[in-house]
Amino acid sequence: MALPKFKNESLLDFSRAANRKKQAAALAKARAGLGKEYPILIGSEQIIVDEKFMSYNPSSSKEVIGVFQKGNSDLANKAMDVAQAAFEKWKNVPAQKRADYLFKAAKLMRKKRFDLNALEILEVGKTWPEADADVAEAIDFLEFYGREMLRYGKDQPVVKNPGEQSKLVYIPLGVGVVIPPWNFPLAILAGMTSAAIVTGNTVVLKPSSDSPRIGWAFVELMQEAGLPAGVLNFISGPGGAVGDTLVMHPRTRFISFTGSKEVGIHIYEAAARVQPGQIWLKRVVAEMGGKDSIVVDETADFNAAVSGVITSAFGFQGQKCSACSRAIVVEKIYDRFVEALAAKVEPLTVGVADDPSNYMGPVVNERSQQSILAYMQKAVSEGGRIVAGGTAAGEGGYFVRPTVIADVDPRATIAQEEIFGPVLAVIKAKDFDHAMQIANNTEFGLTGAVYTRNPKRLQRAEKEFHVGNLYLNRKCTGALVGVHPFGGFNMSGTDSKAGGRDYLLLFLQAKSIAKKNIH
Repeated sequence: MALPKFKNESLLDFSRAANRKKQAAALAKARAGLGKEYPILIGSEQIIVDEKFMSYNPSSSKEVIGVFQKGNSDLANKAMDVAQAAFEKWKNVPAQKRADYLFKAAKLMRKKRFDLNALEILEVGKTWPEADADVAEAIDFLEFYGREMLRYGKDQPVVKNPGEQSKLVYIPLGVGVVIPPWNFPLAILAGMTSAAIVTGNTVVLKPSSDSPRIGWAFVELMQEAGLPAGVLNFISGPGGAVGDTLVMHPRTRFISFTGSKEVGIHIYEAAARVQPGQIWLKRVVAEMGGKDSIVVDETADFNAAVSGVITSAFGFQGQKCSACSRAIVVEKIYDRFVEALAAKVEPLTVGVADDPSNYMGPVVNERSQQSILAYMQKAVSEGGRIVAGGTAAGEGGYFVRPTVIADVDPRATIAQEEIFGPVLAVIKAKDFDHAMQIANNTEFGLTGAVYTRNPKRLQRAEKEFHVGNLYLNRKCTGALVGVHPFGGFNMSGTDSKAGGRDYLLLFLQAKSIAKKNIH
């Protein structure tokens, strides 16, 4: 049977009573299973160690989601050995069969959708719609990358040379280390891992210590799909003992990382050092965050721009590398725009993520909450003016009110550093030319948006706004797999273009084969 053409997974409509009932039941089911212990998985061996750590619910900071093993360098080395042995078989599995594992996993994800949503709501504080969008994106990655591997597995076009038979084939790299973030704990984890696996590589997966339960759910799902033991290994634990050991291991062929600029730079530097016995240069696929701007000029659809900025800035509490953290507004409409933002942001509700009436849930942990509040104080000390929010909110969890800070200098700390929270800096520009200059004045280059009705300005933005993902007259978040290949420039990373036609090439190497005709 022919494989249907790829299409993005539809989002659940939580205005429907049936969906609300199913999600509430899934949350109750997930709560009943909280506090269990989960192992390290190396090959088919489940390993329990003496040292543990807990994953907590950021909406209710004393509620334990799960108990996890604190891996160490010995286990990291063991995982590499097992993954290397598995690679010798897995690399020879036909592309169609590897892709079928992803298609099976996608079907299982659809079946378990409400349960996976519930884990995201409880472990990282996603609201119902944000959790569901994350699971839908994970399904998209599985479906898209499975089809992409079928494309790369076909005969590749090469120029014919008289007297020879020539072909080009794509082969896997080897054992890879996957280090995903907590903010898209299923989508990005599933995308990074499935891309490496479907291309014929084996993986050692080190989940974020803020979202290991969701990482384990993905491992269980791949086991249920029938993935052979050793192809996907799971080792929880600290970045130093586990992460650094894996990154620097001489048999590591590639590292796929999504996270902060600082950790990304550390990985890039560590991976560049050739270790004793290492016979290749390691590949690093890194997505490292952003300081994303939305430019609004005097011709823009005013209400659409206000709405787009708010959605981009405060969806999932601003904890997206694509989030709008800077609104750059021309002075002709600046005061009116700030007033409109403040009026719409101030009433937004903040509270536990499992209550669907809340617009925002918590930030991920106490360290993040304290850092965000410190950035707010810094903004005021540097001349900013808080017009909405500006404080923590509620008790029992790590809540921060959505905050708008006006009159921010383009070079101020909160205009330059990634905050990763619900804080929006509003910057006044003299005109569109000035706005574009400000838009490009950070070390990042991930996403950006421009609201204008002026066609020439839209054309200028296409050429001059130096970001990997540019959006015109729409919000700067919500990249769709296959539609908006995702990745940025400068310190935003290696421009991997996840969810695009180039992505699988990062996990493959091309082999050219020519055979002379003998008569």
